Amino acid sequence: LETFFEAVGWVSLILLILIGLGAGYIASMISGGRNRAKYMVIGVLGALMAPLIAGLLGVGLLAAGGVLIVLVLALVGAVVLVGLAKIIFD
Repeated sequence: LETFFEAVGWVSLILLILIGLGAGYIASMISGGRNRAKYMVIGVLGALMAPLIAGLLGVGLLAAGGVLIVLVLALVGAVVLVGLAKIIFD
């Protein structure tokens, strides 16, 4: 996990968190403003887990594509996890 943060960097980590918060906020607005904090936390978890899982699986795009690929993957992870949470909670 430490090598993941070294590779991604602290600025990218903050961007991942912001992406997750944004995805969660949008999901809560779609749900009528309910469970905003829950969706935002789930969005952050999805945004952090997706690049980590891809790195553990050995996806070479993370190293080759740089921060942009990591951010796109984080957005996809956050949207997927928030979508699953929306199905479960709503």
